[in-house]
Amino acid sequence: MILLQSHSRFLLQTLLTRAQNLDKAVELDYQWIEFDDVRYHVQVTMKNPNLLLLSVSLPNPPPEAMSFDGLPLGAIEAIKTTYGTGFQILDPPRDGFSLTLKLNFSKVRPDEELLTKLASIREVVMGAPLKIIFKHLASRTVAPELDRLVAIMHRPNETFFLVPQADKVTVAFPMRFKDSVDTILATSFLKEFVEARRAAALNTAPSCSWSPTAPQELEGAPKETLSANAGFVTFVIFPRHVEGKKLDRTVWNLSTFHAYVSYHVKFSEGFMHTRMRRRVESMIQALDQAKPLEKTRSMNNKSFKRLGLNDANHTNSK
Repeated sequence: MILLQSHSRFLLQTLLTRAQNLDKAVELDYQWIEFDDVRYHVQVTMKNPNLLLLSVSLPNPPPEAMSFDGLPLGAIEAIKTTYGTGFQILDPPRDGFSLTLKLNFSKVRPDEELLTKLASIREVVMGAPLKIIFKHLASRTVAPELDRLVAIMHRPNETFFLVPQADKVTVAFPMRFKDSVDTILATSFLKEFVEARRAAALNTAPSCSWSPTAPQELEGAPKETLSANAGFVTFVIFPRHVEGKKLDRTVWNLSTFHAYVSYHVKFSEGFMHTRMRRRVESMIQALDQAKPLEKTRSMNNKSFKRLGLNDANHTNSK
């Protein structure tokens, strides 16, 4: 399976190119959208070529999701911890965006490690609430400010749910798809996903289950959030899954799980369409090669003309 990268490749390339050409006064103004409708804007002006503004726009959080000023719980603290004092958070952010960071290349050494962290801004912001919950799990505690059932936004107007406990955290995803074909493929994919978890090589991975109806852990969640045409996927995270360097990987995999499934569903659909087209083309070639000749010859070298349907009816009438 192909895993999504935690950093934006286009953003990283843009930052590296600018850092390698600081002696040139250039103007940049790039805007683009990546998966889950996360929008980016990078701007450098001729007036201040050493200043770079990075703005990020997140999808509008639904009412049940925990957010503050359009950002997930703990996002500002996570940014300060990850990037230190080399970045300035603009308050308020630029119009139409959830967050704007200002980077001054004259004060910050733009090495590749730092720029890769900056290109992973989506992971830092969207994964902030998960990190808070899982850090408490690693210490066998529960954050006192959290409810029994925590809703976290991961797609436009969609959330997944966590049930934090001192010894484990249950994570439940309502899986929704707009296209009927995607729904069928996703349901099959998720069932196989659960079966693959039972392999001996994956016995240390988080336990995984699929159900066509909402699991008991989601009791009390708003009814409108529990509509899922591809069922519900549930993971159980234990302290061993978030120890040390495993924390960042677990946070990223969970925060992008729906995008991961969507990617492989679309990839499978495209692969099947390609196979179907190739199959049709091979059948057409076989039919073209099987067309009979207009005339055939017998063993005695006599020529016979192949009769059409109308010729055969005319002969019978005589």
